[in-house]
Amino acid sequence: MIATLVAAGADPNARFTGPHTETPLHWAASSNDVPALDALIAAGADIEAPGAVISGGTPLTDARAFGQWRAAHRLIEHGAHATLQDAAPLGLLDRVQAYVDAPEPPTPDEITCAFWGACHGGHLSTVEYLHQQGADIDWIGYDDMTPLDIARAQDADEVVRWLCAHGAKSRTEL
Repeated sequence: MIATLVAAGADPNARFTGPHTETPLHWAASSNDVPALDALIAAGADIEAPGAVISGGTPLTDARAFGQWRAAHRLIEHGAHATLQDAAPLGLLDRVQAYVDAPEPPTPDEITCAFWGACHGGHLSTVEYLHQQGADIDWIGYDDMTPLDIARAQDADEVVRWLCAHGAKSRTEL
């Protein structure tokens, strides 16, 4: 359907008008609709288009913020640029390490935010690494949740066990 619409003149980069400027690719990413995502990219959609409902970011920003892991990984496969905040929840430890080892490493706040994201994504090795880099284990992040809260919400049992073993607390315990 997407290919037919684009062939008939539809713009795969058309922007939503309103409080944000998302494109169809943002919508496909935030809905975990991998077939639509693939079709939009094949039709020329801009994989790095800004305008996400989440801080004006790219389609990858939407996918990872909403926990749409299949779409997020597919965007990476298509060559989307992954920031530290994208790489951590996707468990892309090599990319996380490259950001930390860069000439201008992330700030402590960025490390903590990435740690929260790794807990959201349920990636224990990334969680452990970012904890070693000084992440705040009890930071109250997005949706007023701590890393323990978001790991529980995602049924990331291995991460939950690790956090509890390291004294992490839920929002209600702080």
